[in-house]
Amino acid sequence: MDYEKIKLKDGVTIHKINTTKFKTNLFAIFLTTPLTRENVTKNALISAVLRRGTENYKSQNIIAKELENMYGASFDCGIDKNGDNQVLKFYVESINDDFLPEKYNLAEKSLKLLVDVVTNPLVENNGFKKEFVDVEKNTLKQIIEGKIDNKGRYALDRCFEEMYKGEPYGLYKYGYVEDLDKINEVDLYNYYKELISNCKVDVFISGFDMPNSGENQILDIFKPRTANYKVMTNLYIENKIDEPREVIEKMDVTQGKLMIGMDVLKLKKENRPAASMYSVVLGGGANSKLFQNVREKASLAYTAGASYIKAKNSVLIRCGIETKNYKKALDLIKEQLNQIKNGDFSEDDINSAKQLILASYKSIKETQDGEINYYFSQELSDEFVSIEKNIQDIEAVNKEQIVEIADKIALNTIYFLTDNN
Repeated sequence: MDYEKIKLKDGVTIHKINTTKFKTNLFAIFLTTPLTRENVTKNALISAVLRRGTENYKSQNIIAKELENMYGASFDCGIDKNGDNQVLKFYVESINDDFLPEKYNLAEKSLKLLVDVVTNPLVENNGFKKEFVDVEKNTLKQIIEGKIDNKGRYALDRCFEEMYKGEPYGLYKYGYVEDLDKINEVDLYNYYKELISNCKVDVFISGFDMPNSGENQILDIFKPRTANYKVMTNLYIENKIDEPREVIEKMDVTQGKLMIGMDVLKLKKENRPAASMYSVVLGGGANSKLFQNVREKASLAYTAGASYIKAKNSVLIRCGIETKNYKKALDLIKEQLNQIKNGDFSEDDINSAKQLILASYKSIKETQDGEINYYFSQELSDEFVSIEKNIQDIEAVNKEQIVEIADKIALNTIYFLTDNN
């Protein structure tokens, strides 16, 4: 088996992906914690501050030189949102020793550097280095304020914010500007110690000829931890809301952005493949109903698509339209929803959707990052499903199951970003 999961202790897991497809080894550490309004900005800031320097590598320049000495290894980090969880992600990618002129133990050095960045930050006066925190606060402020520049992404975030108002998933993953002034280097470091002691830790090792010492190295670092971590898994939605929310926001835009968030009610685990198929039949490609009918035939949308968000049991429709066509586009979209509910789609539609989903599953192993993210999503799910089983489940989906999903669809939020006229 090319995937092996090793539970070192509660909340600390190593995932080994044995593959000879690539000349590189990829190492990743993911720190997962529940999304909260109180800590979302701190988590985003920590992921940036940690990359600035450690007790052993006291600046980004020193880290960069070390990576250069490791035959041009690369380091990256970031913040993500998975369901109601916030994830701090750290990566080191390096060439496998088999492709080097001499044995260099590069895999071991790479893992050691990555662990050092995550667990051994540079500390001054009982806090993070003030310079690091100040610079990254300013950078994070620019990221948060700049989210409005990408209107499509902004509309998507605003739809989720309205759809999940007062819930964790509605939070912006980079946090909020008003919280930044309240954060100082000492408080942030104290919170970091709390985070590293209580979060879920997943270490991914992708490649071949991996060092066996990695497990002991990681276990020694996290040995003092107690099992206090908590991870939020898939949401089961019992009832639809009384009335779908309609939110219209005006801005200086040349193209309207229409987002429609829908709940999939009372969805059981075994029905998730059919929910994926439903979203693709609706708006997953050039053969989908949204693309063919809203974009091509009616010419009401520049872009039209849909996606299934498994971690929230929801389906999201995204359309770029002329602002004057809002009502027409919305009515036609609702018509497509009713057509699927009435079984008004063909076996060709089903086969096209299957080919699209199967191609995406088969491509997972084509990149190391893609494979890591797949296994991580399974780790955070309430049930592990292999790539092969997912492929089998999609192949088995029939028309009746897709119609059954259509019956479970309930409109939650309609968000429209329009012009100032």
